[in-house]
Amino acid sequence: MPSPILPSRRLVLIGLASLAIVPAFPALAAPAPAIHIVKVTGCGCCTAWGEALANAGYTVTVEDRDTDAVNAFRAKNGIPEAVAGCHTAIVGGYVVEGHVPPADIDRLLAERPEAVGLAVPGMPMGSPGMEFGEGRDAFDVVLVGRDEKISVFSSYTAT
Repeated sequence: MPSPILPSRRLVLIGLASLAIVPAFPALAAPAPAIHIVKVTGCGCCTAWGEALANAGYTVTVEDRDTDAVNAFRAKNGIPEAVAGCHTAIVGGYVVEGHVPPADIDRLLAERPEAVGLAVPGMPMGSPGMEFGEGRDAFDVVLVGRDEKISVFSSYTAT
């Protein structure tokens, strides 16, 4: 039986060293997704949601508008009033409405479904940007279809 061909010790060390170089050169890593948030001027929970996205690796830009302008932006981008949240964002060709967790946005961008985007209706306590204390309300993240059909994308239980 022939002996298996194993990489030399030198080749293994070179491979490990190259892995250490990637964090030192961010340009070699995948670029951070850019997300643009349109929110009502002075809204602290919207700002906190943007910070949660930045902490999750997103490149965040924020545009402050009055309430009517945010509502018009939401409607123009295909989010039905029934699933309206606190702010509206654009990322990777999708609309993200309300306090959607970064992991759900990551999944949306990875799976690329035929949809307008995601929404968390209302402002559930404990969702990203709405953390006050240790508890969390149960809430759903919904997928808004191009036909405005709404389906559950993920669910979070109360704690």
